[in-house]
Amino acid sequence: MTGSNLSDALATAACLRCQARFGPAERIVHSGGELYHERCFVCAQCFRPFPDGLFYEFEGRKYCEHDFQMLFAPCCGSCGEFIIGRVIKAMNGSWHPGCFRCQLCGVELADLGFVKNAGRHLCRPCHSREKAKGLGKHVCQRCHLVIEEQPLMFRSDAYHPDHFSCTHCRKELTAEARELKGELYCLPCHDKMGVPICGACRRPIEGRVVNALGKQWHVEHFVCAKCEKPFRGHRHYERKGLAYCETHYSQLYGDVCYSCSHVIEGDVLSALNKAWCASCFSCSACHSKLTLKNKFVEFDMKPVCKRCYEHFPLELKKRLKKLSDLAARKTRPSSP
Repeated sequence: MTGSNLSDALATAACLRCQARFGPAERIVHSGGELYHERCFVCAQCFRPFPDGLFYEFEGRKYCEHDFQMLFAPCCGSCGEFIIGRVIKAMNGSWHPGCFRCQLCGVELADLGFVKNAGRHLCRPCHSREKAKGLGKHVCQRCHLVIEEQPLMFRSDAYHPDHFSCTHCRKELTAEARELKGELYCLPCHDKMGVPICGACRRPIEGRVVNALGKQWHVEHFVCAKCEKPFRGHRHYERKGLAYCETHYSQLYGDVCYSCSHVIEGDVLSALNKAWCASCFSCSACHSKLTLKNKFVEFDMKPVCKRCYEHFPLELKKRLKKLSDLAARKTRPSSP
């Protein structure tokens, strides 16, 4: 278009807002093929010029950013701010993409999808874990699905067994697989390696082994069946395939003979702060039977008859007498 034609077009043109014509020296705003007086190019809501010329258009009308947000922009269900740009519509609300997150682990859901769970929006792994928790089951840490059958426990996490193969024979594993030094083996391959299995946790024992009740145990897993405290080398008492500490064995089944470790079924002989079967209370040196009427001396927490005591070295007798006198002073009531 030539300059004269352009001048002729502008001479007949009118402002879209006020419909008035333009003066010869007047500045004209051109926007999307539409012409405006500079004073007429304003927000349709507040009638103020657009800051930096930035405006938003909706249904043929132009708005400044503030008024557009107030009138039309949705508020984020998380941060409460207006959303300009991409809007996530979910759970009966609107969200910034970065604000729509799993309500358990916090991962962004905008591009991952989500699952409704008890009124919450969760990622699929968290949903599976919550579902499994409600069913009393495990979730596979590899595929994040509920494990319907018995899980394979590896490094304290649960998995579907068919995700793994034996380190030695490469066969697909079952829930009976065993972990050893960070690797998984099928049961036959593991048994060939001769590694003991704990009777409590069913896992390999790589350190000290406790042999009891016809099984092998981790030291920390061999515990009293009543109080569940580890024995850790202390004496235990067995009954009907279970192990008990002395206190709870006595509470449940009666006095335990210090010598034979069996419950005393007849008369209980109390001596040296211990309980004895009448047939077990004997001299620890010559093994002759003793009664409470016999004179005896305590040596190494066991009774010694007078005859054996007479054959003890003089130095040992002095030490025993000294220990006896010390014990007597401790138990003697103090004078007022």
